[in-house]
Amino acid sequence: MAAGSREAVPPGQYVTRDFPVLHVGGIPRFDPQRWAFSIFGEVEEPVQLTYQEFMALPTVRVVADFHCVTTWSAMGIAWEGVAFTEVMKRVRPKPGARFVMLHSEGGYSTNVPLDVLLDEDVLFAYRRDGHDLEPEHGWPLRLVVPKRYGWKSAKWVRGLEFMLKDRPGFWEQRGYNNSADPWQEERYW
Repeated sequence: MAAGSREAVPPGQYVTRDFPVLHVGGIPRFDPQRWAFSIFGEVEEPVQLTYQEFMALPTVRVVADFHCVTTWSAMGIAWEGVAFTEVMKRVRPKPGARFVMLHSEGGYSTNVPLDVLLDEDVLFAYRRDGHDLEPEHGWPLRLVVPKRYGWKSAKWVRGLEFMLKDRPGFWEQRGYNNSADPWQEERYW
């Protein structure tokens, strides 16, 4: 069985062969010369990686399912990119940092507990099923958190903010569940 995959879909979901496009706002323009990935907040020393530095990090391939809060699931997707744990090798969170706010283009954010992000199947993806991500799916970089609903898998990620206390991100402020576990149907507050 593939990492993150189960032999059934979560309750209330249906399987699709498509990968629908859902996001708030427009698709940002990508300039590799200006793009940077920032790690800040409750860390010993902030880190900033250029696009070239980020793309030079070791890569992984993870096969995992993707579950959208709108009730569709895409099964067995092959994601390629940089493991979250690889990025963690470049930062020293301060004692007590237990949460991470993901910051993306256009002001989008989503909060995830650090222990969830440390799962072996969480990665910053730039390829899906053998092809570079399309801009509408998050190119040049999207987080993939297979064990949570898709809004936690933020598109166009530009940074990580380590936090001592949890605070809601974009959709969580608008009534979406903070945990987002599809197997528990944690869709809304």
